Amino acid sequence: MRVLGINAIFHDPAAALVIDGRTIAAAEEERFSRRKHGKRPVPFSAWELPELAAAWCLREAGLRPEDLDAVAYSFDPTLCGDLTALGVDDPADAMRVDYARRAPKFLAEALPGLDPQQVRFVPHHVAHAASAGLAAGGNGAVLVLDGRGETASHLAGVYRDGELTTLAAQSLPHSLGLLYEDLTRHLGFLHSSDEYKVMALASYGRPRFLPELRDLVYPTEGGGFAVEPIDWPSLAKARAADGELTADHADLAASVQTRLEEVLLDLARWTYEMAGRPPTLTMAGGVALNCVANARIAAESPFRHVWVQPAAGDAGTALGAALHLASAAEPWLEPMRGADLGRGWSDEELEEELRRAALPYSRPPDIAGTAADVLAAGGIVAWFQGRSEYGPRALGHRSLLAHPGDRAMTARLNDVKGREQFRPIAPMVRAERFGDVFDGVFPSPYMLFVHRVRPEWTDRIPAVVHVDGTARVQTVHEQDEPLVARMLEAFEARTGLPVVVNTSLNTAGRPMVDTPREAMELFGSAPVDLLAIGPFAVHRAGFATASGGGR
Repeated sequence: MRVLGINAIFHDPAAALVIDGRTIAAAEEERFSRRKHGKRPVPFSAWELPELAAAWCLREAGLRPEDLDAVAYSFDPTLCGDLTALGVDDPADAMRVDYARRAPKFLAEALPGLDPQQVRFVPHHVAHAASAGLAAGGNGAVLVLDGRGETASHLAGVYRDGELTTLAAQSLPHSLGLLYEDLTRHLGFLHSSDEYKVMALASYGRPRFLPELRDLVYPTEGGGFAVEPIDWPSLAKARAADGELTADHADLAASVQTRLEEVLLDLARWTYEMAGRPPTLTMAGGVALNCVANARIAAESPFRHVWVQPAAGDAGTALGAALHLASAAEPWLEPMRGADLGRGWSDEELEEELRRAALPYSRPPDIAGTAADVLAAGGIVAWFQGRSEYGPRALGHRSLLAHPGDRAMTARLNDVKGREQFRPIAPMVRAERFGDVFDGVFPSPYMLFVHRVRPEWTDRIPAVVHVDGTARVQTVHEQDEPLVARMLEAFEARTGLPVVVNTSLNTAGRPMVDTPREAMELFGSAPVDLLAIGPFAVHRAGFATASGGGR
């Protein structure tokens, strides 16, 4: 069975292709359109179909639209009913639902040859749940939390042999995702999906507003929760986008973050009992990108294993919707093997792009060793290898790499990327060295948990240690990422440090680099010392290493 999954309702439009139970390709539209989160300058983003991503998925498999058995759309407008009765009165909602109803027509126009009758609606939170539960093997509890779906903001369930049983769902207007979104706006972060900035800010504050928040945000019977209206200015003054961040702002962020964690723990414990005490919890939805909360669930909930979908936000519903439809027809679904599901280029294609750009380049004997030379000398490396990642995390395919032992590296990289200086940068480490440096969830291949840095290492790798003594770690496993593991091993041989800084290959406000041309443009415009693109090396003129940088 050939199923194309589509997300195109709130933000992060994406497409994914599942054939005979195996995920062939998945990509977000922003990687093609170069519009961050797929948002056009309109009141809401439902008009952005992942036309380019969908067309690429089909080309990757050598299919035409008419070859598809089904198209799974990750929103079901027939479930919306009377949103006003639920306290949802955003005028954009009626337009969004109307758009979803017409999705079969729009998709047939975007993919000539597609029969509109092949389009199937999959409930939004069912798609989220499948992106986690089915992608992780089809057995275990599942917890979905986001801003909203059709009429709810949460789903708790359990998968048994690929079949989902829903245990609870929280109706709107109560939403932990919208709670965090409201706080994000109050603190002056105006772009959608800026919640991760608030999570970083929370580490600088004290949760002194917890008593007030516990009266307003609380779990309810039956596995749900309530979020009452919050008078934000009574807790801390609103901040303008360019205003100063104060201690009150940090304390408010810390208070909401802590209350979120407490409620999530309660939901996880309830789900564990109602699901029959399974060992594994899988998670998806935008709230599941909160790596601080994830780490606390892993540490304090009764589950032995917590697995979070790397594309936990709405982009992941494209894959989940496709898996959900495929599961009804396939006796077996392949578990998700990694996040590298996007575009890739052969060595020959990369070399042709370098020649076309007239960039001086070399092909050193070992690009991993060449990168390690530059990193050890304090340089920044743009690392472009293999297929691009699905989801918001750079995981060693489209990354900026740097030396973790330089205290100034955090500020330097935040300047390169145009980010706020309070935001941390993350480390990657070979799996076999993880326990020597960090405590916490293992394995962590998708960088979706925070970990405590062991005290003896905090002064050795200061660039990746956040103000609270934690780091958001990516564990690198040689069988999955042999080139990245070799680079880490070579860097440790040169420096004695088993850790390298890993942040996304992009600059301010732009999606992650996806193509060779974009990688070369970033190298030409940003203070990066080496572009490691496939087996090829492009050096910044004048940058020297002890070994000559592989020239």
